[in-house]
Amino acid sequence: MKNEQISSKILKSNYIPTSEFYSQIIDSLQDYSIFTIDNDFVINSWSSGAAKIFGYKTDEIIGKHFDIIFTDEDQQNAIPKKEIITALKEGRATDNRWHLCKDKSVFYAYGLVFPLTGIDGEMLGYVKILRDLTERKKSEDAIKNYVKELEDLNTHKESVLAILSHDLRSPLSSIIATTGYLKANFERLDPSIVIEMLELIHKASIDELNMLDYLVEWARIKYAAEVFSPRKIELVQYVKKVFDTLNDTASLNAINLHHEIEENTKVFADGKMLLSIIQNIVSNAIKHSLPGGKITVTAKTQDDKIIVRIKDSGIGMSKEIQEKLFTPQMNILSKARLENKGAGIGLLLVKGFLEKNGGEIWVESLVGEGSSFYFTLPMEKPLHKIDSGDEIMFDESA
Repeated sequence: MKNEQISSKILKSNYIPTSEFYSQIIDSLQDYSIFTIDNDFVINSWSSGAAKIFGYKTDEIIGKHFDIIFTDEDQQNAIPKKEIITALKEGRATDNRWHLCKDKSVFYAYGLVFPLTGIDGEMLGYVKILRDLTERKKSEDAIKNYVKELEDLNTHKESVLAILSHDLRSPLSSIIATTGYLKANFERLDPSIVIEMLELIHKASIDELNMLDYLVEWARIKYAAEVFSPRKIELVQYVKKVFDTLNDTASLNAINLHHEIEENTKVFADGKMLLSIIQNIVSNAIKHSLPGGKITVTAKTQDDKIIVRIKDSGIGMSKEIQEKLFTPQMNILSKARLENKGAGIGLLLVKGFLEKNGGEIWVESLVGEGSSFYFTLPMEKPLHKIDSGDEIMFDESA
């Protein structure tokens, strides 16, 4: 027994791991991408884990600059260079970000890079280690989205209840009171007064129905996930459909509907929602335009999204109104309703639809000079977004 212990000690003291030994260990780590770069940041070694995760074979990637694994956005922001500077300054650099694969897909990873030095302290290059945490990131994002949806659900529930109690109940009470007065005094009222009151009741009833339609559509899209069906669609076709629908209304005031959108301009969105978005904004533009005015729809590409602009030559709006335009302010909705503008709940609907489709909306306007509504939609199916403050570290138990 004693001889065996002595032999074991001698074996341990004499055994020196070879480079092949370390290479085998590195290549066995299939969940990790491990590679080295020289002082010119050119990749000069590539593990089997890196080949599995990135999709590049060793002979395809050796000799390439290491910024090949970074997204265009990160390259534009000089992230590869910043990593190296931090590694030199602090001895290592860590990050959490999306990286680019050979097939242009992306994966989310925790990364570590540190300088590689020789026996005499000379700089040999750098080691980059990445661990694919895409599924974990998706799970985290799903939880965050679920929490946000619960918060939105509560906010929208309160908004809907407020609208129901304020913008629907009050006019309905007026309708009931007016019809009650007519019923009690019909025989002794002048026919012209009766006709005038009936016209008011008719208009108020239509307004109530329109408001209910908005609320039903809003709730349907907000809470019925099964109706949401985004796909790549041609933007110009939906603009033309809206123009066809609203052309008669615009013609009554000689308002010209015009678009400058090129064919094959595509967005990734739900078709029904896109139609509602454009129709709501153009309809509001018609209501706020002066006779003989012009409404123009244009679109431009920026990064991975399309920015649509709907410009009118109407009355414009103040900064105060612009700031409250996309929030459920009961006084704003009521004022718009009384002035027969109807923009309030419609724009809330538009904002909700755009958020559902991964877009956003804003407005630029000057009183007396018209307004421009802008909204964005993705060109392709959106990828998971990363928050800069998020950090995921290695899980030693995984």
